[in-house]
Amino acid sequence: MQPVTEAQIRGSFINCSKGDAKRLSVPKDLAGRPWEDLDFLGWEDPTLAARCYIVVPEGDALVGVALRAERGTRRTQMCALCLTTHTGGGVGLLTGKKAGESGRKGDTVGTYICADLQCSLYVRGKKTPALGSRYREDLAEEEKIARLGGNLTAFLARVRGV
Repeated sequence: MQPVTEAQIRGSFINCSKGDAKRLSVPKDLAGRPWEDLDFLGWEDPTLAARCYIVVPEGDALVGVALRAERGTRRTQMCALCLTTHTGGGVGLLTGKKAGESGRKGDTVGTYICADLQCSLYVRGKKTPALGSRYREDLAEEEKIARLGGNLTAFLARVRGV
């Protein structure tokens, strides 16, 4: 992923109003992010409990999604994006309004994602889960990265209602 600016982030959201996008908390450490290892930018909002955001590059554009997080249980769960397993609430159910008219009517979609939103680092082996693990796979790192990208694309399609 290429480095992004606060203005690019705010202009990318598809499932919240422009006013909401203006008010959300953007990470202060954008310059310090490991951009070359990120497939998406994900962060928790420090000012709103249980609120988090994902911004995904799509061609020359960015697609941002506002989500509400519900922490998982103590049992082992697997992230639907990167397939990393975590225990102790390391995976949460992230739900967001659908884009467009269906979202304004209250329709939502959700999926289970690493609570720290660091899927990109898990698939590259740059981060390991605290108590969970990654299942041993015979896939090359590039294949895991491609699978993560496909899973992200599928989730964004569901948010768009496609």
